[in-house]
Amino acid sequence: MQSLSDPYYRIVAISGEGIGEEVVEASLKILRVVAKLEGFSLQVDYGWLGATALEKFGTYFPQATVELCNGSNGIVFGAVTQGGLLDLRKHYDFFCNLRPIRIENSLVHKSSLRPEKVQGLDILIVRELVSGIYFGLAGRSFDEKGAYGYHTMLYYDEEIRRIARQALQKAQQRRGLLAVAHKENALPHLPWTRLVQQEALQFPGVIVEPILVDSLAMQMVLNPQRFDVILASNMFGDILSDIGGALVGSIGLLGSASLNADGFGLYEAIHGTAPDIAGLGIANPLGTLGACVLMLQQWGEVKAAQRIMTAQERVLAKGYRTVDLSPQGAEILVNTEKLIDLLQEELFNTQHFEFGVPYESCK
Repeated sequence: MQSLSDPYYRIVAISGEGIGEEVVEASLKILRVVAKLEGFSLQVDYGWLGATALEKFGTYFPQATVELCNGSNGIVFGAVTQGGLLDLRKHYDFFCNLRPIRIENSLVHKSSLRPEKVQGLDILIVRELVSGIYFGLAGRSFDEKGAYGYHTMLYYDEEIRRIARQALQKAQQRRGLLAVAHKENALPHLPWTRLVQQEALQFPGVIVEPILVDSLAMQMVLNPQRFDVILASNMFGDILSDIGGALVGSIGLLGSASLNADGFGLYEAIHGTAPDIAGLGIANPLGTLGACVLMLQQWGEVKAAQRIMTAQERVLAKGYRTVDLSPQGAEILVNTEKLIDLLQEELFNTQHFEFGVPYESCK
């Protein structure tokens, strides 16, 4: 039974569009179970973003959502096609985007590479999220040659420095290797290499390796195990992290955390709305659930996060697969609801009844 002294967290769930609602609701079921097992209170409020917000409020990023998010402990987000998400990231200055790429032992044969190339794969992409080409001056115009469009990749030195410090700190806590994605042969006025190396003087145990982003993408495919932490700008990080989906077997497995300087975060899978399967109940919720694991870790609820990771590992080891993981042979195809039921059973079976919480009351 929970007491008045138990930790209390309030999150805002923003489903968005497409499969967003399916994967968010599935993940919330698991969060509620873990909250009961670990003895903390969880309140969920619902906000709006994207097309659903436009329909209800006449804007992609309504003030009602801002008011809900203010004072919360985190935002769990689904997906949108366009409109609102960049505004949300910018409003809360979620500049530090963490994208872990780890492979389950039971899924090494699902990778696009040979199993020996991805065994034990553990990469962390640190992506700058609120500047660069997605936020620079943009528009359409015309001159004597005709109509044209333009987007500007603008980075202040301090924006590079602050994300560099985050990446260096993460590398220091891991294997001490930091690869810096850049394109300074073509973009010489964006001095990522020099600025990161200057910041690295405060992290003497970290080895910094600048790599041209096109070469880095090639190396992620040829020899991904060589990488530990990869630091990238907004656009480069967006592209490189999708390679991770091919490495681990499905982009549906990858989650992310976007944090501001205060540690407040937005937690989401890196996949999109997947309109071709929306409403069919077959979406893979593990990317969003992985994002929720990052949220629990950010709160310091390390044991709760580990419970979820252990349950996921055991369910996948038994051969259960959603459609994106292309089940073959003895593997068992399951839909979203069944996968969540299996995860709940694993959580219950491994909690040793220490809290005396009946499984049915957790569902």
